[in-house]
Amino acid sequence: MSLTYTQVWVLILGCAALTALIKAFGPVLLGGREMPPWITRVIVLMAPTLLCALVVTSVFASGRSWSVGAHTIGVAVAAVMLWRRLPLLLCVLVAVVVTAGVRAL
Repeated sequence: MSLTYTQVWVLILGCAALTALIKAFGPVLLGGREMPPWITRVIVLMAPTLLCALVVTSVFASGRSWSVGAHTIGVAVAAVMLWRRLPLLLCVLVAVVVTAGVRAL
């Protein structure tokens, strides 16, 4: 499926308008009242969950299919290094070297 230049801009503007509408719904519906604690706990978890979904999609997606390649191995190495609390710059550099090494094989 291919979109025209105009369709892309209509889609972008539509998404922007929908985002603004969704953000406006909260204050309008709540009207200054406090949210219940269970809703706050769910909202706090939404941003990390979305970020995780975006990372997983960008690492494993190849067009319309799922695949594991050199970039996946590089991200996995960086994830383990970050989990072990190593410096971010070192993690990125090692991930780049591992990815390049796997692609060279």
